[in-house]
Amino acid sequence: MVSPEPLSDEELDDLDELAQAATPGPWFVRGLDDEYAMNLVAVSTTPDTGLGERWPNFDHREIVAATLVQQPRYVDAADERWDENAQFIATAREAVPRLVAELRSLRRQLKAGGTESGSRETH
Repeated sequence: MVSPEPLSDEELDDLDELAQAATPGPWFVRGLDDEYAMNLVAVSTTPDTGLGERWPNFDHREIVAATLVQQPRYVDAADERWDENAQFIATAREAVPRLVAELRSLRRQLKAGGTESGSRETH
Protein backbone atom coordinates (compact mmCIF):
# COMPACT_ATOMS: atom_id res chain seq x y z
CA MET A 1 0.00 0.00 0.00
CA VAL A 2 1.36 3.39 -0.97
CA SER A 3 1.32 6.00 1.78
CA PRO A 4 -0.21 9.32 0.80
CA GLU A 5 1.94 12.42 0.97
CA PRO A 6 1.65 14.43 4.19
CA LEU A 7 -0.67 17.42 4.01
CA SER A 8 1.09 20.69 3.38
CA ASP A 9 0.37 23.75 5.51
CA GLU A 10 -1.50 25.19 2.52
CA GLU A 11 -3.68 22.09 2.28
CA LEU A 12 -4.45 22.32 5.99
CA ASP A 13 -5.41 25.97 5.47
CA ASP A 14 -7.68 24.95 2.58
CA LEU A 15 -9.38 22.26 4.70
CA ASP A 16 -9.83 24.75 7.52
CA GLU A 17 -11.36 27.30 5.14
CA LEU A 18 -13.75 24.68 3.73
CA ALA A 19 -14.85 23.70 7.23
CA GLN A 20 -15.32 27.34 8.26
CA ALA A 21 -17.41 28.06 5.15
CA ALA A 22 -19.72 25.04 5.57
CA THR A 23 -23.02 25.08 7.45
CA PRO A 24 -22.24 24.97 11.18
CA GLY A 25 -22.47 21.59 12.89
CA PRO A 26 -23.19 19.26 14.38
CA TRP A 27 -24.70 17.32 11.52
CA PHE A 28 -26.86 14.21 11.80
CA VAL A 29 -28.03 11.38 9.53
CA ARG A 30 -31.77 11.45 8.89
CA GLY A 31 -34.04 9.00 7.14
CA LEU A 32 -36.88 10.90 5.48
CA ASP A 33 -39.63 9.69 3.20
CA ASP A 34 -42.15 11.46 1.02
CA GLU A 35 -43.95 11.04 -2.27
CA TYR A 36 -41.43 13.32 -3.99
CA ALA A 37 -38.20 11.85 -2.58
CA MET A 38 -38.98 8.31 -1.46
CA ASN A 39 -36.36 6.88 0.92
CA LEU A 40 -34.33 10.03 1.34
CA VAL A 41 -31.11 9.44 3.30
CA ALA A 42 -29.92 12.89 4.28
CA VAL A 43 -27.42 14.79 6.38
CA SER A 44 -29.19 17.39 8.46
CA THR A 45 -28.56 20.04 11.09
CA THR A 46 -31.21 18.41 13.28
CA PRO A 47 -31.21 14.85 14.67
CA ASP A 48 -33.28 12.05 13.19
CA THR A 49 -36.61 11.50 14.93
CA GLY A 50 -36.95 7.91 13.78
CA LEU A 51 -40.32 8.78 12.23
CA GLY A 52 -39.24 8.94 8.57
CA GLU A 53 -41.08 12.22 8.18
CA ARG A 54 -42.77 13.09 4.94
CA TRP A 55 -42.55 16.56 3.44
CA PRO A 56 -43.82 19.11 4.52
CA ASN A 57 -43.37 17.70 8.04
CA PHE A 58 -39.64 18.44 7.97
CA ASP A 59 -37.86 21.68 7.17
CA HIS A 60 -35.96 21.25 3.90
CA ARG A 61 -33.60 24.06 4.99
CA GLU A 62 -32.16 21.67 7.61
CA ILE A 63 -30.83 19.32 4.91
CA VAL A 64 -27.18 19.88 3.94
CA ALA A 65 -26.63 16.74 1.82
CA ALA A 66 -28.40 13.64 0.54
CA THR A 67 -26.88 10.26 -0.25
CA LEU A 68 -30.04 8.62 -1.58
CA VAL A 69 -33.18 9.89 -3.23
CA GLN A 70 -34.79 6.71 -4.47
CA GLN A 71 -37.81 7.88 -6.44
CA PRO A 72 -37.02 9.35 -8.84
CA ARG A 73 -33.57 7.80 -8.49
CA TYR A 74 -31.44 10.88 -9.00
CA VAL A 75 -29.22 10.73 -5.90
CA ASP A 76 -27.68 7.30 -5.48
CA ALA A 77 -24.43 5.41 -4.84
CA ALA A 78 -23.43 2.48 -7.03
CA ASP A 79 -22.16 0.53 -4.01
CA GLU A 80 -25.40 1.18 -2.05
CA ARG A 81 -23.52 2.61 0.95
CA TRP A 82 -26.02 5.45 1.44
CA ASP A 83 -26.15 5.20 5.23
CA GLU A 84 -22.38 4.81 5.57
CA ASN A 85 -21.72 7.76 3.25
CA ALA A 86 -24.19 9.93 5.14
CA GLN A 87 -22.58 8.97 8.47
CA PHE A 88 -19.12 9.82 7.12
CA ILE A 89 -20.28 13.24 5.88
CA ALA A 90 -22.01 14.01 9.17
CA THR A 91 -19.02 12.88 11.25
CA ALA A 92 -16.51 14.76 9.07
CA ARG A 93 -18.25 18.08 9.87
CA GLU A 94 -16.87 18.00 13.41
CA ALA A 95 -13.85 15.73 12.84
CA VAL A 96 -12.10 17.75 10.11
CA PRO A 97 -11.66 20.95 12.18
CA ARG A 98 -10.46 18.85 15.13
CA LEU A 99 -7.98 16.94 12.98
CA VAL A 100 -6.65 20.16 11.43
CA ALA A 101 -6.18 21.67 14.90
CA GLU A 102 -4.45 18.52 16.16
CA LEU A 103 -2.05 18.43 13.19
CA ARG A 104 -1.19 22.09 13.65
CA SER A 105 -0.59 21.55 17.36
CA LEU A 106 1.66 18.55 16.73
CA ARG A 107 3.62 20.43 14.07
CA ARG A 108 4.15 23.36 16.44
CA GLN A 109 5.39 20.96 19.11
CA LEU A 110 7.78 19.30 16.67
CA LYS A 111 9.18 22.67 15.60
CA ALA A 112 9.61 23.67 19.25
CA GLY A 113 11.29 20.35 20.04
CA GLY A 114 8.53 19.37 22.45
CA THR A 115 7.54 15.83 23.24
CA GLU A 116 4.13 16.43 24.78
CA SER A 117 1.14 15.70 22.55
CA GLY A 118 -2.25 17.39 22.68
CA SER A 119 -3.91 14.13 21.72
CA ARG A 120 -5.28 11.64 24.20
CA GLU A 121 -3.79 8.18 23.98
CA THR A 122 -5.94 5.20 24.91
CA HIS A 123 -4.57 1.77 25.69
